[in-house]
Amino acid sequence: MFLQSFRSAERPPSGHAEPALPTETVEADFQRLKTGIHRELLDSLDLSRITGLSDEELREDIRHLAEGMLRSRNRKLPAIDEDRLVDELIAESFGLGPLEPYMQDPDVTDILVNGPHEVYVERLGRLQETNTVFADEEHLLQIIQRVAARVGRRIDEHSPMVDARLADGSRVNAIIAPLALEGPVLSIRRFGHRPLQVSDLLVRGSICPEMLKLIEAAVEGRINVLISGGTGAGKTTFLNNVSRFIPAGERLVTIEDSAELKLQRKHVVKLETRPKSAEGTAEVAQRDLVRNALRMRPDRIILGEVRGSEALDMLQAMNTGHEGSLTTIHANDTRDALSRLEVMVSMAGFDLPVAVTRRYIASAITLVIHLARLKGGVRRVTRISEITALDSGEYVIQDLFGFQQTGIDDRGIARGHFYATGNRPQFARRLADIGIDLPTELFAARQLTPDSAVGPLSYTAAAEGTIALEDHI
Repeated sequence: MFLQSFRSAERPPSGHAEPALPTETVEADFQRLKTGIHRELLDSLDLSRITGLSDEELREDIRHLAEGMLRSRNRKLPAIDEDRLVDELIAESFGLGPLEPYMQDPDVTDILVNGPHEVYVERLGRLQETNTVFADEEHLLQIIQRVAARVGRRIDEHSPMVDARLADGSRVNAIIAPLALEGPVLSIRRFGHRPLQVSDLLVRGSICPEMLKLIEAAVEGRINVLISGGTGAGKTTFLNNVSRFIPAGERLVTIEDSAELKLQRKHVVKLETRPKSAEGTAEVAQRDLVRNALRMRPDRIILGEVRGSEALDMLQAMNTGHEGSLTTIHANDTRDALSRLEVMVSMAGFDLPVAVTRRYIASAITLVIHLARLKGGVRRVTRISEITALDSGEYVIQDLFGFQQTGIDDRGIARGHFYATGNRPQFARRLADIGIDLPTELFAARQLTPDSAVGPLSYTAAAEGTIALEDHI
């Protein structure tokens, strides 16, 4: 819709033989015209009157002013879409300018701006280049600075990076000169207006019922869980859903660099780190928050993502009375996740022998759930493993469930099937002691619900508007 609204601007006026300008050139001219009117618009606003207006009244005032300015100035573009211009002027004043249509599109999960003239979006799991452009680098920089200011951050040549969170939970990262060599770079990871439910994961083929039954029992039985996966694999979304299995009445403390978790329950204390100030002070790191959380009487600690020295404090919490804690980690597979944990523990400043570190990890982490983003953008739980012991200094890991990719379909989407390995988890005895029974047949070696009967159907429904892909899984 965004691109279609501007197609009329690509055609020359009737009666003229000149060829149409390139789409990118026309779009850039449109953006320059818009930013010029926007500056005039800001100068024309009565700031004393604005404070008494509602958002709706203020938008209506801006619409009237913009329409008047457009009528009074010479047209710089043929057959300009006035409605689009006015709408974007409002977005320029209250939103993210040319990016606002993508912020309103529930199918868009990532917005990637590589300078003022190159914008990509991920829609329904596919990365697409758009014709959207900014007027110039200054225009893009203004949008980035507006985002930073809204969350109390600053971005300039002295502080050229910012990581922030929008009001809707979307995560924003920006980097500018002198670090970005070809203009400001902006990345927005969007999260759905409606958090995904467990049923959504099943419909989309992200997990099978047998896996879900095991995870539900493990979380309810206070088994420590580590969720691993690459960027965009759906770790945060999955952690949100796993947290639903925590029994009501427990006190949870969540710790994140940028608050993304949306736990649909009561009695949750949410903590967020604070970066260094412009003077290089006042930083509050995840490790500080983990230590403080231990004094807040939590039943469980949920660490959005472990990525540094806080790993040691997290393991200590899991080993000393806070069983059932959960966290995520960037990793390519289960063993890689454990190796990364070892490196993070060493960052805490203690010269611990590798054998001691591994023993500490093995005693703290019981269940590792690995997620992956496969061809075509589909997300799958590809491996559920139990750490059972250490043998000669090496982790003993038994796989319980897995996913086997068997190819791709005619739309380029990965397909395959889930399977049970036949291994029964050792922690099943511990669960049985507290009244949670896992039937033996749940783990019988077999192929489970095939992905081909679930996954592609969910994407077909999404394309038809039946199911909107509203999150990162």
